[in-house]
Formats: sequence, C-alpha cells, structure tokens
Amino acid sequence: MSAHFPRIDAAALHATLLGDTEIALLDIREEGVFASAHLLTASNAPLSRFERIVPALVPRRATPLVLVDDEETLAARAAEILSKHGYEDVSILRGGVPAWKAAGFELFAGVYVPSKAFAEFVEVEYGTPHIDAHDLQARRAAGEDIVLLDSRPYDEYNWISIPGAIDCPGAELVLRAREVIASDETLVVVNCGGRTRSIIGAQILIDASLPNRVVSLKDGTQGWHLAGLDVARGQDQIAPKPSPKTHDWARKAAEALATRLNVPTIGAATLARFEAERDDITLYRFDVRGTEEYRHGHRPGFLSAPGGQLVQATDTYIAVRAARIVLADSDGVRARTTAAWLARLGFPHVYVLDENAPAGRVETGTSAEIVLGLDGASAETVTAAELSALLAQGDIIVVDLATSRQYRTGHIPGAWFAVRGRLATDASKLPAAKLYVVTSPDEVIARLAVAELAQATGAVVKLLAGGTDAWSTAGLALETTPENLASRTDDVLLKSFERREDREAAMREYLQWELDLVEHVRRDGTLQFRL
Repeated sequence: MSAHFPRIDAAALHATLLGDTEIALLDIREEGVFASAHLLTASNAPLSRFERIVPALVPRRATPLVLVDDEETLAARAAEILSKHGYEDVSILRGGVPAWKAAGFELFAGVYVPSKAFAEFVEVEYGTPHIDAHDLQARRAAGEDIVLLDSRPYDEYNWISIPGAIDCPGAELVLRAREVIASDETLVVVNCGGRTRSIIGAQILIDASLPNRVVSLKDGTQGWHLAGLDVARGQDQIAPKPSPKTHDWARKAAEALATRLNVPTIGAATLARFEAERDDITLYRFDVRGTEEYRHGHRPGFLSAPGGQLVQATDTYIAVRAARIVLADSDGVRARTTAAWLARLGFPHVYVLDENAPAGRVETGTSAEIVLGLDGASAETVTAAELSALLAQGDIIVVDLATSRQYRTGHIPGAWFAVRGRLATDASKLPAAKLYVVTSPDEVIARLAVAELAQATGAVVKLLAGGTDAWSTAGLALETTPENLASRTDDVLLKSFERREDREAAMREYLQWELDLVEHVRRDGTLQFRL
C-alpha cells in the first residue's frame, strides 16, 4: 500500500463537507459494496472503471479529492492512478468507511441517495399530491379522463411499465406533456419505477402552472405491481414533439420558473469566461436534451446528460458541489426546468446558456471520451473470427470484464466473469490456460486490464478487438448460461424487478428506505437542499 498520499480523518472530512469550497469525494468500491454503506455525498467511482469515470466526474485536475474505501487499499491504488495523470490534491480517508462509522457519522445504503432523498424532501415541503395504484385503476376502469406519463428514459419504460402509460422523460414533461393531455380537466398522473421521478415529474408540472390537476403515482411501477396489478413489457408510446402552441406555453412556463428561482441565463461571452477560468474553478457543461437529439448536433464541450437523469442520479454526473454548472438545450425549456431542480438540490452556481447564443460550430455523434491511461495501454489483439476459431481448438479462456448485469444479459460462450479491480486475487479462480483473451463490451476496460491479467496469471493475454460488441456485430452467438464466476457479483446493485428471489420483499424494503431518507439526511447534516 502506498503511504505517500496524505490521510484525512473522519472529523476533519466531515467539517470540510460542511463548508462551501470545492471538494470531490469518491468511493472506490464496486457499486454493490458502495450501496451497502457509504458517505452521503460520495460519488461512486469503482476501481474497475475508475479511469473511465473520473475525467468527466472531476474535470479539473487541481480539485481537492478525497478517496474512500474500506481499508485504504483500493483508495491507495486509485490515488496512484490520479497522481500519474496530473491530479494534484489527492487524500485518502483514514480508516475508510469503518472509521467514519466509528466516529459516529451517518452511513447510507442504496445508490443515487442525494437525488432520492431530495424527492422525498420535495414531497414533504411542497405537499406534492399522489394517487395510489388501486384508486388510479378504479378511475381508469370507470372511464375517467386520465393520462399516465412515465417519466423514465425509453429503455426503462420499454423494459417494464404500466399498461397505457406514455413515455415522457422528466426533462421533457413541461415541453411535451400538453400534447397528450386532452383538456384542462384531464387528470395527469406521473409515474416512474418507484418514487423519485414520480414526485419530481409531478411537481415540475405543478411548478410550471399546468392548469390540470397533477399527481404522482404513489410508489410508481413497483407500487402498481405490489397492488396485484399487471405490468406491461415492450410498450412504445412516446409523447410527441410539441406543436407551436404547446412549445410557446412551455417556453413561457420555463422562463417564469427560472425567474422565480433566480436561475441566471448567460450568453456566449460569459460561457467563454467560465471556460477560460476552468483551470481555477471547476466547470461542468451539460446538454440536457435526449440522447438522440444530442447526437444529431450539440455544442462543443457539452456532455450529454438528459435532464431527468441528471436530477435522478446527480452524483453520477457531478462530484464537485461548489462547481459551476452550465446547462444547454435548443429552446431553453429543458435547460431551465432542469436548472430549477439543480438549484434546489443545493448547487450554488447553476446557469442556463441562452439557447440563442452562437455555438460557433456544432458537433455530431457522441462526445469524445477521455479515459486515463488508455493511449498507453498497448495490447496484442484478436478479432472476433479469430477468437471463435481459437475457442473451437480449446485451451483458451475468455475473461469478461463487463458488469455482472451485462454478463448475465449475454456473454461469449464459455466466458468467465471477473471484476477488474479484483484480478490480483480472483485470477486464481480461473482455469489454467496457455492463452487468456480479455473482453468488455466496447474493449475499453479490457484494454486497460490486459497487463493486469497477464501479471496476475503469468500467462499470455490478448485483447478481443472491439470487445463483446464486435463479437455480436460479427453475428456470433452469445449465451446467458452457464455462468462462470471468478468474482462475486456485487459489482452492481440489482433493481427490485431484476431480483431472482424475494422480489416483492425487495420492493417493499426499497420503498420504505426511500421514505426514511428524510430523517436520515437531516441527521447527517452534510447536504443542504434549498426548498
């Protein structure tokens, strides 16, 4: 373990988190471990994907960083990576999570906790109305005029949803909802998988002064299922783009909301100043439109962060709470409504870029990704066709470094699942072979791990060019069983609907956990919402 990085004790870290200076708190453990108990304001940056996560999460390399794990070992490895790539101010929480607990400070289970807690505070503070599943079903059966809007991204909605729901992700609600509302007398119900986006979605329509009665669906899709009602899979109803009349209403509503909450709009000159100062003050730039719109054209330097997800999982996008945050879209509606939530979440420097500000040039496709150390990660590669032939000959082991969720969705036949951050110990569980081929969905994590696996096994290790995606593109089959597990599958936290056992019990436990967050966050004290 490296000892040259400074340690900070729990009391000093707690005091720093109560201040208003820049600091990023990163928990290096795998998501499933992180979800068992972590510090409230920590962002999860698992060592297995660390080089890929950190550049966007902590874009300024002079930002003070504190790393957290269970016993300083993983944190020390992460600190070495950061130091190697120019991060200048890296500390480690002395004694890790156990020391924080021993000092009498709060620990939190789950993921996206700040955002989920925020929604519970919103419901309490604003009195956001709700309807339960049985009441909604009875009203629908009676033929009442009701529209049900699912505020999740399309993939979540399409996977599992309530029959008859229309997909309208959170940031799109003010922009598109009126297109599917028959009249001002229509009851508008907003749902998600649980509670957070149901509450936030309903409240943003109320905040926008939609003339209709608006309610959240109590406990969302999980509550619907627990009520004994059928869920649907594969639905594809999407709220359409707004008509000129609806668009005009949405723009005015969003402008009024931003004005009410003192969210400033900036022009190109101010953005240029922020960009010139980003070596001294952390700057996040997000395009909050949907991913397809983003790919069709976006401002240079702005990362894709659909507004509903930015509010739902803020800690996965923003690790530096005192940073500047600039939001952009094409018409101001989604940027202003999202900014209104971020301001209330407690971020002090949130700005909306004037949609009419000149862009200079427009980029298409996804944004260029920065991955620490990827350029220097050389590897001998095999193609998908070559790997298929090698597997037919035998004496080769494929090691899949996807998440366990991805691995279980489909993996190369015979592949072994392993967590990259544990290769030093878990490689011993792999069958002996003359050749190992390492893969991950798009090869990035696998490329970073080639040398690590070679060191752990003492064998020849090659990289599957293009990763498992290339295998699928070549028309080669994937399998879901059998599962060959070299590592524990605690690298992800399964959603309740993903559980293979005790699904309903998991749902009830999760929903109660959300309700309990209000008092838990109040006891912690390191996070202050502005409602």
